[in-house]
Amino acid sequence: MALNPMEPKWSLRLPADCSIAAIRNVYELIREAFGRQERLEIDCSSVDKADVTSIQLLLSTAKTGEAQGRPVVLTSFSQSLRNTLRRAGFASEALIDQHFPQKKDGI
Repeated sequence: MALNPMEPKWSLRLPADCSIAAIRNVYELIREAFGRQERLEIDCSSVDKADVTSIQLLLSTAKTGEAQGRPVVLTSFSQSLRNTLRRAGFASEALIDQHFPQKKDGI
């Protein structure tokens, strides 16, 4: 959940709980980070609890960034988040890649 201003982009590590119970705080973290820099990288590796609200927030963030010409890249999807994506209807990696811009293997 740390912002790293020393890099040319801002990095945000999502907290472990991204469920509906904690989504307001997650939204505020993303909003603050998104407002600071042109490019935002969101590390999803620590997410242990996720539900459809977290999927909606990440999808909205990615689409807002795209619409504003401000790249938002998601990195390191946790297994919990991947399982939630599949339960929400993103049945394949290709479908996930299509809707969620990701950085994989340093690219």
